[in-house]
Parts: sequence; structure tokens; C-alpha cells
Amino acid sequence: MFKKLAFIVFLTTLVLCCSQKNNSAAVTKVKMGDPNDLINETSPYLLQHAYNPVHWKAWNDESLKLAKDENKLIIISVGYSACHWCHVMEEESFENDSVAKLMNENFISIKVDREERPDVDQIYMNAVQLMTGSGGWPLNCIALPDGRPVFGGTYFTKDQWTKILKEISSLYENDPDKVIAYAEQLTEGVKNSDLITVNKENVQFNPDALVTIVKQWKSSLDFQNGGQKRAPKFPMPSNLSFLLRYSFQYDNKDLQEFVLTTLDKMANGGIYDQIGGGFSRYSVDKRWHVPHFEKMLYDNAQLVSLYSKAYQLTKNESYKTVVIETLDFVDRELTQDDGAYYSSLDADSKTKEGELEEGAFYVWTKEELQAKLGNDFEMFKSYYNINATGKWENNHYILYKTKTDDEFLQTFSTTKEELNKKILGWKTKLIKLRNTRERPRTDDKVLTSWNALMLKSYIDAYRVIGDKSYLEKAIKNATFIKENQIDGDGSLFHNYKNGKSTIEGFSEDYAQTISAFIELYQATLDESWLNTAKDLMDYSIAHFSDEKTNMFYFTSDSETSLITRKIEVIDNVIPSSNSVLAESLFKLSHYYSNNKYAETAKQMLSNINSQIERSPSAYSNWLTLYLNYSNPYYEVAISGTNALEKLNEVHTYYLPNILIAGSTSESELAIMENRFIEDDTYIYVCVNGACKLPVESTKEAVEQLSK
Repeated sequence: MFKKLAFIVFLTTLVLCCSQKNNSAAVTKVKMGDPNDLINETSPYLLQHAYNPVHWKAWNDESLKLAKDENKLIIISVGYSACHWCHVMEEESFENDSVAKLMNENFISIKVDREERPDVDQIYMNAVQLMTGSGGWPLNCIALPDGRPVFGGTYFTKDQWTKILKEISSLYENDPDKVIAYAEQLTEGVKNSDLITVNKENVQFNPDALVTIVKQWKSSLDFQNGGQKRAPKFPMPSNLSFLLRYSFQYDNKDLQEFVLTTLDKMANGGIYDQIGGGFSRYSVDKRWHVPHFEKMLYDNAQLVSLYSKAYQLTKNESYKTVVIETLDFVDRELTQDDGAYYSSLDADSKTKEGELEEGAFYVWTKEELQAKLGNDFEMFKSYYNINATGKWENNHYILYKTKTDDEFLQTFSTTKEELNKKILGWKTKLIKLRNTRERPRTDDKVLTSWNALMLKSYIDAYRVIGDKSYLEKAIKNATFIKENQIDGDGSLFHNYKNGKSTIEGFSEDYAQTISAFIELYQATLDESWLNTAKDLMDYSIAHFSDEKTNMFYFTSDSETSLITRKIEVIDNVIPSSNSVLAESLFKLSHYYSNNKYAETAKQMLSNINSQIERSPSAYSNWLTLYLNYSNPYYEVAISGTNALEKLNEVHTYYLPNILIAGSTSESELAIMENRFIEDDTYIYVCVNGACKLPVESTKEAVEQLSK
């Protein structure tokens, strides 16, 4: 539709000539002067730009009104604290006086933390993808004074960015009608890009259809190295979690082997911090060796949940180790005293020479390792590939395992017990040495949705490992959310920093918090968490729901500053808010015998059915809900004074197709009515409204379940 305008030729030329990354040396940093408006913000990413000579403003009504009043184009520059190329562009362009002069004279420049304002990021990322066919961060979009986009891209060198600023501002000054006409059509494209069609057919979610869907997906999987057949490789926990469950319920050994291979390769790779625990964002190569070194809370949360489930299924001790080490990393590096969790660690840190460099905190020279490990170096070198296999750049090595411990023991004549002692000793020595280096910067803002993911991961780890401290941390975080992030009117806040919550919650915050509180109920049988989940769901329906489609907008009905309201349905690294809400509606409908919830969940899945069939890997969390409809899904209700003990016994089994309810006393919850018997504890297994005979033995109850 955009090719109708000759203007597109001009824009395309700009995009193509300015879209390539350039590793030229950064300009010298300017001397700090007076701060800009970002000094009043709480986001670490925005505060990093507070002393740029650019007159940055935050995204708010005042900044948008200023653009209209002065009839100036808006620069919307989006990034996040752990983004390497965001820092590069800042050093090259935004700290440069001549570039800042151009921006200040001709534009209203707005800096956006994509993690604080995912709603803004969604819209302008969508616009850039329509213009260029791709996206990423930093995201730089130029818009009309009313916010409608006209040009955009990702990273630009200083010369490229300068050319863009001059030509766009000149065109707007001399031929504004051409710019406005393009913006109108581009804005229509943004508004129409995620339209949901109501599926009025009575969709039958059947097991055979799911087999066909997964078979289509299978061709894109890398069975040798794990993950997708491409580089860079992202962990994609939602995809792996669905495939693990599918492989179990369908007894598909090939797919189960694929998932476990992926988990093994990631845990042995450079993407996993072999010394301090925790996962980096992604691997730049196909073998999980060289990571992009930023560590995100949401990745580590979901991967803890995934490895917990894999350990529950396989009892593979290496998966348990990954869970424990990653939670130790989160506890050590990303946890506040009040139980809330920070967002990320930067990819960059300072070298001995004081220069910011990607991965500097995590990589090693051979000389450092020899000096610290002494006689153990030869064994360490073989175990972690301090050789051509593990070498990265500038004579640095990324610790990288290519053998299992059993395979390694065939090379070195030692016992498994002795090897484990050696590994623990190496890690203790090296983490102590590493801690003398300057740490990567911490993005210490707290985001509700990401905290809810972390809360769920502690619950999943508690279930399979049984460490009560994990449950205590989950409850502490849930209490933090309940006391600080839920407002008096029942709404959620999105962020928290320095005792303040300033941004209204998005559907992702409601979705993840509801899901986490349902899981916390299933681990504790404390109905207050379930009731809070229901209250948040009712608020979501009232303020986020699209009555025509039964889907949920990303922003609430009180949001007025954006050019459109988006509906998020694609499951990315984090599952979409709509898929998570649909799954929670499904569960809540069972707990409360609520037909409206049940109908809404099924309609939402029906609306997405055709997209699932076309591109299953983009809808993995929807497919998890699909499994609930297509295959047996059981209610397991435990009632009696020993309900918690029975519940802990249930946790020893991998049972992905059950919903747990329970009570140690009389309960008014619909699913628990008339099930309490004094002095006895019974387990009730029900499916599709039909219940089997109650039993006292956990083993008997599990035998009543089928895949």
C-alpha cells in the first residue's frame, strides 16, 4: 500500500543506506554539563542519557503537547539498559554536540525505556518493521507532532543519523503534505497489522490436528545442537516447555530427545555462566558458545521453570544443578531486600584499562586461569575447552563444555565424586577472582510482569527440589506485588523504583501476575492468592477486553496518548499476554465453575486457530492451552488435614495436564464443595465433569490419570 507514494522511494533509500551496523570508534565523550529532563526519571536507562547534550524528554503528555505546540517532528528513541548497540549509538551520536544541536533545533527528542513502556515500543517497532521488514534495538523512529510515524530504523552511525536528521527536517519544512500523507498510510498499516477476526465456527481441538501442527514445526528444529536451525540462537522457553509436555503426552521420544538435547547444550554452553550461574540473552552462533552477555530476569525466570520441569520428568541431576545455580545468581545479583527483583545485568563492563567492553566480566585469558588454578589447570582446560574450541577473540576464552561428565571421566582417571569436588573448587576460586573485576551495570528497576515470572520459577523449583526457602521467596515476592503494585481500585502498576510506582499496568502485568498467583495457590492451597487472581482477571475484563473479539488490548481503556491500542497474540521469548490470560481463564473457570470464563478462553483460542496452523512456533503457549482442550485435562482435588503432605507427594511426578485444588478444612471454593471429611484426606480425580472414586493413596490417584 505504501508504494503508491513516491515518497517511499526517498524513505527506502534512507533506510537502506543507513541500516548497517558500523564498528567505527566512538566519538570522544562530551564533558558533562547541565542535565536534561531525564534526570527526573527513575529508569536506569533513561538516567544514563540524562547528561547527553540532547534535550531528551520522557514519554508523557507534556512532551507530546510540546511537539504539537511547536509543530516539531518527534524523535522517539527506544532502548534498554542492557542493550550493547544502544550504548554504542549514544557514544557516537547522542553525546556529540553537533548531532545534539541538530536534534535540539529541529525535533522534540523523546527517550523511551522499552521495558518501562512496552506499549510505545510495540507501536513504533511495528512501524519500523512495516517500513524495513525487520526491527531491533536501539529503535529510532521519527514521527509527526501528533505521534504518527514517518521514518525509522535501528542502529545508525553518526554520519548516517546526521544525514537522516537533515533530510527529514528539510522535507517536513518544505513539503509537509508529502510527509503527512505517508504518515497517514503508515499509521493505517500499524492499526491493521494485528486485527483479530472473530472465529464463529465451532472449532474442534482434537489430538490428530495437533500432531499435524507439530509435524510442520519439527522441520525447523536443530536436533544436533538444539534450538532452531539458525543463528543467533535464542532459548525460547515457551517453545521448549510446550514441546516437552507434548512429547510426554504423545510419547514422542524424538521430540523429547530434542528438548533434552537443547537443555544439555545450553547448560554446557557459553550462554550459561559456568562460574556464577544464570543464562545470557542468546548465543550468536549455532552451538550456544558465544553469548550476547546481557542477563535478563525474564529469561532466567522461565529457564528455571523449564529446567525444573525437565528435572521432574527425568531426575537428571545436571538440570537440578542448573536450577540451583541460576536461583543463586538471581538471589545474589538481582534481588532487593523487600523480595522484588531487578530487571537485568548489562552486556558490557569495564576492562582493566577502564574501557567498556562486551563480556569483559565473564571471559578469561589462559594466563589468568593458569595463575589461579595451578596444577589443576590441565584438567580444567580439558573440561572447559581452553583451546581452539572455546577461544573467542583477543585471546579470551568463554568456558564451554562439549563432553558429559561421564565422557570426561573416561579421559581423566578420577571418580565422579572427586570431579564434583574439583568443579566446586574451580568455581569458588574463579568467582572470587571475578568479583575483583568491575561488575556489569544493573538495571535495578522492578517490573511487575517479570517479577511474576520469577515468582512462578521459585514455585516450580520448590515443587521439584523441595527447598522451603524457594517457597518463602515466592511468597515474599507475591506479598510485595500485592502490597505495592496493586492499587486501591484493583488495578496494577507496571513499574517500581525507589518506593514509587508510576506507570499503569499493561495486560502483560495482569496476565503474568494472575498466572503466578494461581500457581502459588496450587503450591500452598492458600485461597487468598486464588481470589486475588480472580479479582485481577475481573479488572482485566472490565478495562482491557475488546468486546467484539473477546481478546485483550495491551493497554487499558484509560490510555489516550498512543495512536492506537494493540492486541498482543504472538508468543515470543515471553508468551503473549493474550495466551497467558486465556490459559488463566481456562483454569479459573474450573475453580469457580464460571461459564463466562470458559467461553471466553475457548473463543480466544478459536480466534487464533488458523494462525497456529500456519506458524506453530510463534504460538507455543496457545498450543499449551490447545493441549488442555484436545487431550484429557484433570482436576485433582485434595481435601483433608493432610492435604499439603499429599500435595508434596504429587509434586514428585511430572503431570503437566492437571489442575490442583486443595484444602485442609471446609472450603467454599466451587471445586472443593462437599469434599472435606474430618480426620481423612482424600484425593479426587475428575475429567470433563466426571469424577473417579476418591482415593487416599497418591500413587493410586496418579494411576487414575492418563496422558
